[in-house]
Amino acid sequence: GGGGGGGGGGVAMSTPAVCSALYILDSNFKTLLSRDWRGDTSPQWVERFVTKIQDCESESDQRPIIEDEEVKCTYVYIQHNNLYMLALARNNANAVALLTFLHRLIDIFKHYFKELEEESIRDNFVIIYELLDEVMDNGYPQFTEAKILSEFITVGAHQLDTPKAPMAVTNAVSWRSEGIKYAKNEVFLDVVESVNLMVNSNGQVVNSEVLGALRMRTYLTGMPECKLGLNDKVMLQAQAKGTKGKQVELEDIKFHQCVRLARFENDRTISFIPPDGQFDLMNYRITTPTKPLIWVEATVERPSRSRVEYTIKLKTQFKERSNATGVEIKLPVPCDATTPEVKAGIGTVTYAPEQEAMIWKIKSIPGGKEVLMRAKFSLPSVSALDDDGPAQKKAPIQVKYEIPYFTVSGVQVRYLKVIEKSGYQALPWVRYITRSGNYEFRIDTK
Repeated sequence: GGGGGGGGGGVAMSTPAVCSALYILDSNFKTLLSRDWRGDTSPQWVERFVTKIQDCESESDQRPIIEDEEVKCTYVYIQHNNLYMLALARNNANAVALLTFLHRLIDIFKHYFKELEEESIRDNFVIIYELLDEVMDNGYPQFTEAKILSEFITVGAHQLDTPKAPMAVTNAVSWRSEGIKYAKNEVFLDVVESVNLMVNSNGQVVNSEVLGALRMRTYLTGMPECKLGLNDKVMLQAQAKGTKGKQVELEDIKFHQCVRLARFENDRTISFIPPDGQFDLMNYRITTPTKPLIWVEATVERPSRSRVEYTIKLKTQFKERSNATGVEIKLPVPCDATTPEVKAGIGTVTYAPEQEAMIWKIKSIPGGKEVLMRAKFSLPSVSALDDDGPAQKKAPIQVKYEIPYFTVSGVQVRYLKVIEKSGYQALPWVRYITRSGNYEFRIDTK
């Protein structure tokens, strides 16, 4: 073959994902279904794979990619519910691409059968074999877009006359069908950042990261070309490392397959033909230490054996012009605590014995504020005698919140253009929102 394809579609890989055969095994490692594409492996090798898995002392010894030097074979597998999806590869296949392929295959089966387990495999042999013939050709992954596959492989496909393959299979845009029409052309883009934080009982941040996504919903006619421009700060930082000052750095930037990567590498433009409906255009992570947006300090006092008092201080550490909404602080209390007395500077506090917690809810609070909540409980005398007993692992305080019109990263959408040959005007809607992920403060109980 000539030189590697220059376009986005034909990137020549030094080691292609070549899958010799696929086996779907049940929880006892019995083969439910198999498809051999290249005829260069043997079904006996599956037993070798099973032996290797069973020889693992613990689950942590199991690896998703196992090499078998003796028969020169690589086993790549994933487990889903009670099934094993196992791909056999010879030579130096691209194992990570094969793993991606297996995950895609599971997505396709879920799209078709809703639940993916043994039953769904047994009940759908015919359609699974048809699907396997579309997604692989001679062991090379071809086409794994579930939405489009279901246009020409329909459930009960064996009764159909051969339908015409949809355009999406034959053209370069596998993720979008031709002929989509909307009366009103709109694009919604949400910049969503989810903040994970864990603080230990000494008030030190143990873990802090932000997971970001540009989440799109497109309702656009035809084959639109979209161009998205983000603020230079973000894009330059993606380009030039080692810039001065405290820059929040986007890491692990991952684009949806529709984005033209060559164009992005070249001039930082994000240009793409979008799939129809909802998808994540881009995902990223931030691990640069940033000041926690909401800070909680808790003190616990035991004035007597049968009383316990909590003081919770909540600080909002973002700019005053922003507001945190739907704030909820869940404070774990002893399971036998009774007759709570509560005072809070703002919001409402409810006792939820079924969750063994006090829940403090604040509808909205601006940045730069500090508020207190105090709660006193009686403890039945029995538990008071167990002070010398083993210390139970205390649940942390959990915090939930959303801050609209705000991002930790400073990502801003400069423009979102939609160009389609019929020349319609599309309305773009952009929102920004930061919300809590796993946001926890450990408590020091005296």
